[in-house]
Amino acid sequence: MDFPANYGQMHLPLCGCKIVAGAANGTYAGAISSVRGPRMITPLDPVIAQIIPLLPLRDPDTMTPQSARDALRALAAARAAVPPPPVQNIDDAQVKGAAGPLSARVYRVSREKSPTVVLFHGGGWVAGDLETHDRHARLLAIETGAVVVSVDYRRPPETRFPGAFEDGFAAMRDIFGRITELGGDHARAGVAGDSAGGNLAATVAIACRDAGISLAAQLLVYPATDVAGNYADARENARFPSRAENAEGYFLSRAVMEWFAGHYLDDPKHGTDWRVSPLRAKRLAGLAPAVVCTAWFDPLRDEGKAYADALRAADVATKYHHGAGLIHGYFGLGEASEAARLEAQRARAHFRAMLERGVAIPR
Repeated sequence: MDFPANYGQMHLPLCGCKIVAGAANGTYAGAISSVRGPRMITPLDPVIAQIIPLLPLRDPDTMTPQSARDALRALAAARAAVPPPPVQNIDDAQVKGAAGPLSARVYRVSREKSPTVVLFHGGGWVAGDLETHDRHARLLAIETGAVVVSVDYRRPPETRFPGAFEDGFAAMRDIFGRITELGGDHARAGVAGDSAGGNLAATVAIACRDAGISLAAQLLVYPATDVAGNYADARENARFPSRAENAEGYFLSRAVMEWFAGHYLDDPKHGTDWRVSPLRAKRLAGLAPAVVCTAWFDPLRDEGKAYADALRAADVATKYHHGAGLIHGYFGLGEASEAARLEAQRARAHFRAMLERGVAIPR
């Protein structure tokens, strides 16, 4: 996610933010959580608090798939006057999807032998594309040294579950098979994504393990990991307190997640399928090392943390970033918020270390 270029000149109220605790000047909000430990208060980053009222996708009652897509595109276009992080080469390409070719974009910072990372954009499975996540891809390439292949999968409601997952896995297989023309190193292949893209990255990593494709790392940024109940079932929601604590007021709401899931899943029963709910996979052992990022003020926080815990319990090397003071989408807010920039950089640094460590490839 990006934000309007004039954000710094706007002095708007905190519009919906839940004021629980704050600094002496009252410029930030806080939320209380009792997840896995004593209750604690974490402040909302004051810069992000000013940006929240400017962000789209906040009214599921009036939102349509096209309006969601247009809103994310407009948000990215609002940054046009701000030069994007420079990379050496960007090439439009095509990769194999489950039902035909998919548009992709290849980002390089050098022509040396490098890791290769497949990136899936967020947008609730419904919205988002190569343009909305251009800066994400650039920063990932710059900070990891990898060749980044950003993939534009089919979206609902035109193509419902499991279309996006099947496209993601087909693209990963195709790219892995063409590593020699990309990064050139089968031992340093990875997968990454944010939000719905993080969901796809997690499920594709499971599919890769089952298909004998060895990945060096996975970067899961505020991923959806348990869609059972479509974010509408009170009993399922109660398993993750952040769905109530952060239900509204911090950009992504629980109601909007319900809207997204309702468009992605043709049948609510599909929510228990591991291909949309990786937390429900029967076995997580043997997966690629993972960096899992959540945001404190995000309804998806607790299911992301639960997935990090489940990976560790399965002896998967896992680095967890809890995103103190941050909201869903903070990877796109780094040019405004120092807290967001530093947290995203730390996560990408851990991902880079995992990629560089690589995997043992049989001779």
